[in-house]
Formats: sequence, structure tokens, C-alpha cells
Amino acid sequence: WHVKMQAVFQKYTDNAVSKTINLPNSATRKDVERAFLLAYELGCKGITVYRDGSREEQVLSIKKTEKRETKVRPPSKYIEPRPRPKITTGRTIETRTGCGSLYVTINEDEYGIAEVFVQLGKSGGCAASQTEAIGRLLSIALRSWINPEVLIKQLKGIRCPSVGFDEGEIVTSCADGVAKILEKYLKGEYRKIKFEVEGIKPLTEFAEEEEKREKTKVIGGVCPECGNVLEYSEGCATCRFCGFTRCG
Repeated sequence: WHVKMQAVFQKYTDNAVSKTINLPNSATRKDVERAFLLAYELGCKGITVYRDGSREEQVLSIKKTEKRETKVRPPSKYIEPRPRPKITTGRTIETRTGCGSLYVTINEDEYGIAEVFVQLGKSGGCAASQTEAIGRLLSIALRSWINPEVLIKQLKGIRCPSVGFDEGEIVTSCADGVAKILEKYLKGEYRKIKFEVEGIKPLTEFAEEEEKREKTKVIGGVCPECGNVLEYSEGCATCRFCGFTRCG
């Protein structure tokens, strides 16, 4: 068929028509001879013959590859998390999110991190239940020997409409805040904290500092009056629950 197709083009063309006659690897010398003789009989001015595999490199090659299916074998039984001990020790770290202050408590047992508690400031409802769910799932996963780095990778970078800033670092969501705290905890950053007994400030000074922080919560996306999430529109932050508004 290669030769016959070339002969049709050659019949209506004055110049020589060039076409490579591709033959399979099993082609014999007799097959090549028949191709040349057929081209001569049909009026072709010249042909080129190529047998598959006759050169180390060729323009067109089709390799048959066997598809190997990777079968994932399910475990014989589900992993059971190690039981929580009666007493655990750890630290509670605060971070600023778009929904307010986020408190993350990380407790350890003799094997490592045993549980994570996540509490979201004054907010309630869905936000508080979601942060509690994050803590519960992290606790079960960590007691089931899941690599903490895998858990951090899943939570870190999750975005929320309201972002917060903690010591110059952006916190894109509550989940992101939990992941960053857990990551720093594993690096040992929070274990180097030393508590100073001397020079403790009176409660009145702490109350004044807390009041100042409450007045600057607008940038985080939480209403300083009722604690609900603010909505931003045309440069102003408005609370649809109590009517609080601040622009600029």
C-alpha cells in the first residue's frame, strides 16, 4: 500500500515524489526486492525503504509497555490509638487569628505528643466547634503514630476570609495557626521559655494591657464589642450583630 499510494501521487507530478516505505522488522530481502520492482512497474521515479529496528535510533518507534497495577493492600485491622494516660504535661500557646485569640495546648506522654486542645477566645458556635474538632482529630492521629509533619502539611496554609497577624507573621486561618504552633513546638521553640518570678506586674496592669489589645482587634476581623466576626466593605469594618462600625 505504501508503494501504491506513492504511485498515485507520482502519476500527476513531474518531479520525483519522495516517500519512505516503512517495513516491519520481520521484512526479508525478498520483501525489499518486491517493493522496488512494484515501484518500477507503477511508474515511481524512486523510493526509500526502511526496515524497523535496522538502526539504533529512529524517528518513529512504538514500544510495547506492560501496565503494572499497584495494588494497595488494606491492613488486616484498623489502627487503634494508644490510650491517653491519666497525667500529661505540656504548654499552652496563644496566637492571633482573624477570629480572635487562639489558644493551643500541646500535652505529651512518655512517647511524645499525646493530645492537642484548641480553644478560640470568646467566639462560639461553628468556629469554636471546628477548632475543637481540629484538636480532637490531631490528638487521635498523633496517638496513632501518624507523622506530625504530615498533619502540619495538611493544615498549614488553609485560608480564611479574615486573617490575623501574630508577632509579624500572617496567620491565614485557625487551622493554619494550629499548624504553625505545632511546627514550632516540634522544633523546640516553646520549650526554651523561662518564667520570671521577680518583677511580676500587678493584675491592674495586665487588665489595662488586655483592654488595649481588645481595642486593636479590628484588624484581626473580630468585633471588640461582642466578639463576632466583622465584615469589611468599602474600607469599613461592620458588625452585623451589634452594629459596631470602624473605618480607616
